[in-house]
Amino acid sequence: MEQFRYEALNAEGAVFTGAVRAATEREAARMLEKRGLSVVRLEAGAGVGKARRAGRLRTADVIMALQELATMLTSGVPIVDAVGSQAMSAHHPRIVEAFTAMSRDLQRGQAFSATLAASGLPLPDYVVQLARAGELTGELGQALADAGAQLEYEYNLRNEMRNALIYPAVLVVAGAGAVALMFLFVVPKFASLLERADDLPFLAWAVLGLGTWTNDNFVAIAALVALAVAAAVAALRRPQVRSGLLDRASHMPVVGAWLVESDTARWAKMLAALLANRVPLMRALELAQSGLQLPHRKARMGEVSRAVRGGRALSDALEEHDALTATGYNLVRVGERSGKLAPMLESLARIYAEAGRNRMKQVLILIEPIAILVIGGMIGTIILGVILAITSANDLAI
Repeated sequence: MEQFRYEALNAEGAVFTGAVRAATEREAARMLEKRGLSVVRLEAGAGVGKARRAGRLRTADVIMALQELATMLTSGVPIVDAVGSQAMSAHHPRIVEAFTAMSRDLQRGQAFSATLAASGLPLPDYVVQLARAGELTGELGQALADAGAQLEYEYNLRNEMRNALIYPAVLVVAGAGAVALMFLFVVPKFASLLERADDLPFLAWAVLGLGTWTNDNFVAIAALVALAVAAAVAALRRPQVRSGLLDRASHMPVVGAWLVESDTARWAKMLAALLANRVPLMRALELAQSGLQLPHRKARMGEVSRAVRGGRALSDALEEHDALTATGYNLVRVGERSGKLAPMLESLARIYAEAGRNRMKQVLILIEPIAILVIGGMIGTIILGVILAITSANDLAI
């Protein structure tokens, strides 16, 4: 079966576009004619009407497509029909293309997990592993639902961190802009007072001199700032640089605790989802470790995995390597003894997530007044320097 895009007219002359699945183009045309449509254009392809929207593929698009697929499967829709339905959906073109290829491979007899791995969609390794586990247990729909929930959890966690820093960032940028405007347009108005530099207080001389120099070299300074911003953006796009910065930040007071708790919550949530879908413990630990963002936490969990492989209980290995808190060790230990490790890890993830949110609030409480004090201090220093210059000039005139 192949998918054909069509443009057709009904009996009243209205234009319809969409897609139909058929073995050949002639069969597709006959199917449309039975609907009372006159075919204007018919061609093979994956695109469907509004599915051809352009733009970057977002994580939210992938999550939505995966959750829709999971919903169809848990409702009893066969996997071939569910994937074929997604191939004819109005999702992003890359998603439509991926599901079309998956539908074709499924009809050839390939396993769903194999087609998902080869789809080219930006999915973490644990999603494919969950799909494979779901195939083995006969609970593919639930496995994909858990994968979608984990993806959504990580997406929301990143958004929380990003949104939490928007206001402080705006505050800092606005303050820096105010300082720059004062140096460019206010301070140069009093540059003539520099002719009496020997009689000016040091602060007045420094403010007026810096303002005059900034005004005279504005183009060069702006170019340097633009280059610095471009270099910073390019550097931050490199995973190694981001990991290094996060690792340094994780050792800072308050901020470090926030990052560690959020990363640990992500690890516990992912490990719980994998174990709940009967992924073997060692493979689950490897996948959960790969999802960590802080290098030193990833290395520590690697040591935990090696200890478990050597025969240690997970709770003992975590405690030996100081990977969690006392509450975390107790929850994992209880989960091991009761055979309910996945639910205990879910509880642990909720505890760390809530602790991370509280730390985030503390960080915001600290950042905002510090930024206000620093910016206010800079503006106050500029104003004080100008006032000292004016009063000194008046004293000399008298």
